[in-house]
Amino acid sequence: MNLNPKKIAVLIDADNTSMVNVAAVLEEIAKSGIASVKRVYGDWSNPTLKGWYEISLKHGMTPVQQYAYTVSKNATDIAMVIDAMELLYSGIFDGFCLVSSDSDFTPLALKIREKGLFVHGFGKGTTPISFVSACDRFIDVKNLTNGETVDLKENTNEQVTQGQITIDKDVLALILKTIRDKADDHGWANLLVVHQYINVVRPDFDSRNYKRAKFSGLIKSLELFEIKEVRSQLLVRKRTFKTIIKLTQEALKQVSQENNWVSIA
Repeated sequence: MNLNPKKIAVLIDADNTSMVNVAAVLEEIAKSGIASVKRVYGDWSNPTLKGWYEISLKHGMTPVQQYAYTVSKNATDIAMVIDAMELLYSGIFDGFCLVSSDSDFTPLALKIREKGLFVHGFGKGTTPISFVSACDRFIDVKNLTNGETVDLKENTNEQVTQGQITIDKDVLALILKTIRDKADDHGWANLLVVHQYINVVRPDFDSRNYKRAKFSGLIKSLELFEIKEVRSQLLVRKRTFKTIIKLTQEALKQVSQENNWVSIA
């Protein structure tokens, strides 16, 4: 458990970022620390940015209006750089995440690093190499959208029934993805670490919404995972096909013994 998570300022250039990638980007950022500031910049009077307001509300971001005063100048970039410098010299942040595919942010990334803070960039694979190289780490957003999916079998509802639980499908997908990302070479992840990460990404998440007092109880009820205790710590991993077959065979054997049937397994 990290008792001193890094404080991160997240600045998003809406002019050069697809809103469909925002959730995946914020999930990735949560692996590095707490997004204490989340701002998205753009001219909201521009029809091409329609929908960003709702996305901002959903993810707790502050939308910053910046009118395009002239056609040739990028007012959004300038406003974002000015805010970044103010945040940088506040002295309260450990790093910045700049979400854009625009090379104009190269000097900003270099200046932030000169001051001893880390810079993570997020953008398209076609982002100019100058901005990519100016960041401590640059992530192609398309690599963030290939995670776990939930098979709904043509079900278009917002929830899916799994095991003993009817759960929001995006929550289940997040649980699956988090366990995969936090797992060791054998697929086991620390249950506490998984729970903490999910709470960072989804502040509204509460296992009690699914009538389970503890996160471990929710995981057990989903019947998709196996849990074990090692040195007083709970570990979790997604059930493998072999595990499911083994459990089925054990259940059939138990039933056959209780009813005087003959097992053919």
